[in-house]
Amino acid sequence: MVEVEPERFEEYVAEALDGLPPELGRLMDNVAVTVDHHGGRPGLLGLYQGIPLTRRTSSYGGVLPDRITIYRRAITARCATEGEVVDQVRRTVVHEVGHHFGIGDRRLRELGW
Repeated sequence: MVEVEPERFEEYVAEALDGLPPELGRLMDNVAVTVDHHGGRPGLLGLYQGIPLTRRTSSYGGVLPDRITIYRRAITARCATEGEVVDQVRRTVVHEVGHHFGIGDRRLRELGW
């Protein structure tokens, strides 16, 4: 386990989001990305909650934003260096953003995420 200060971890999440291709960033709609510094289910590094873009219809509206949560403790517990944390944050952010775009776990694993 490596210890990473909460503010620094949040910077890694922001950098991972900024590193997404601009065309994907422009397509993200009604989604908030947050960091949970303390909890999360065992083994869960991130969580997407919401209605994926591929399932939204013309009647979509008036709903709370989708939420992507990145779990700091779970990620830092798996990593031995800060460099590993940066890589795992990036992988987790891309994985959860993939869910926002309607990509399932199986396909994300096939793609290496």
